[in-house]
Amino acid sequence: MMMSQATCFWEERQHKNLKTKDKILIMTKVCPKVEVEEKRMCEAVVESISADVSFASNQFPSYKLGPDDQIIDEPEEDDKGPSVKDVVDKETGDLSDQHKRLSVRDLACKFDKNLASAAKLVDEAKLNEVTSLEGHVMLKKLRDALEFMRGRMDGRNKEEIEKAISMVEALAVKLTQNEGGLVQEKFEVKKLANFLKQASEDAKKLVNQENSFACAEIESARALVLRLGGTFEEQELCSKASRALGPNVEKLVDEVQEARRIKRMHKPTKVIGMQHELRDIKSQIQEKSAYSVKLQREIAIIKRAEGSKSCPYVLDGAQSLGSCLKIRASSESALDISKCSIQWYRAASESSRREAISGANRPVYAPEPFDVGRVIQADIVSNGQKFAVTTDGPINTAASLQSRVESLLRKSNSEFTVVISQMNGQDHSSRSHVFTVGKARIKLSRGWITKARDIYSNSMQLCGVRGNANVPAKSLFWQPRKGLTFLLTFESEQERNAAIVLSRKYAYDCNVTLVGPDD
Repeated sequence: MMMSQATCFWEERQHKNLKTKDKILIMTKVCPKVEVEEKRMCEAVVESISADVSFASNQFPSYKLGPDDQIIDEPEEDDKGPSVKDVVDKETGDLSDQHKRLSVRDLACKFDKNLASAAKLVDEAKLNEVTSLEGHVMLKKLRDALEFMRGRMDGRNKEEIEKAISMVEALAVKLTQNEGGLVQEKFEVKKLANFLKQASEDAKKLVNQENSFACAEIESARALVLRLGGTFEEQELCSKASRALGPNVEKLVDEVQEARRIKRMHKPTKVIGMQHELRDIKSQIQEKSAYSVKLQREIAIIKRAEGSKSCPYVLDGAQSLGSCLKIRASSESALDISKCSIQWYRAASESSRREAISGANRPVYAPEPFDVGRVIQADIVSNGQKFAVTTDGPINTAASLQSRVESLLRKSNSEFTVVISQMNGQDHSSRSHVFTVGKARIKLSRGWITKARDIYSNSMQLCGVRGNANVPAKSLFWQPRKGLTFLLTFESEQERNAAIVLSRKYAYDCNVTLVGPDD
């Protein structure tokens, strides 16, 4: 009896599997059907497009038979073609009809129906999983019952029970195999459902896109019709006006052309004359300005010569960046310069207001980049008398300083080899150090030992040396922060000036101005 129940259950399960496979096969035939529909739509589009072609005549030519069966053509009627407005209206109507033919709403509806069928198959697959689980439970219970009976039976009955157990195990194996097939079928059904869902979304997007394209074409056609109508009206009005005016317009056109010809003939000559006059005026202005500069220089030389007769001191040294200006006595009656009080000044010109250079009170002064383009002066107080010496003109820049600074600006950090001459105002003998000028800070180090490392701030000061130094043109004063000062000596005057220019530029980018003490 138990064997007959198992056999009935197996036959019922096979019947359900066959039904499921038939449904899967039906679903797999949906895509070819959709492809056939798409093909029919494309053929319809081709036919509709080919139908839009216009021929010279839409019927066979009419003719007559003359004697001896000769064909005699009938004379063609000289009909005028349709107007442009009628052609545009016809094209607008054709575009709207074509938009209706190219619609894919039916295709989208079919995709939605197939998607619903796929979802239904997925639900049936879930029910089949539940049924399969119940079958495993029933086979397990049946095998346990047969095992229990085999322990109590002997002889021939025991052999029959063992055969029944083997049959139950075979059924379990087949059930497992069928479950594997159902899992694969379920995967295929889900894959098909996803494909149909994506196809449905694509069809909806295509519907909206084609609709927008058709609407845009219709609107452009309407705008074209309006523009053509306006143009035709304007042309008609212009033709009527020209016919009304007649010969007066032709005469006026001839007069305008003659006036233009005369203007073209005389205009270039007038312009060339004005250009020559401008050139003469510019040359005269340049000559007068050069003569004025020459006179100013001569006046300055005369004044300086008159002042030098009364001043016992003179200024020696090249008046350019990288050199040293030195005051010396020019007469034997002059007091020793080391016993005099000295103060250096800088000014925009000899007659303009000057500003004192703080700390510059030695007979020697080395100009720094800030002094370029300015006049350097010095006041000397000797035995209660005050004398003044000045440079012949503004301080000139060094020839190769600009190129050196441009090459250093391409680097993130610029390193210079220096020697510490003084530290906190005291003489200091040291080995060579590295003075690193960066975009955010300045560092003084030797190997892995760092003497100072500070970011640009308002408490930082940096300028050319103004006090006592062995080589003023190569020396630099640096105060990283309050309470710490250095007097650094570079390898050359160019390196010292380049370091000053770089540090002031980077500090200016950080909204900090690097100047000397009390500036």
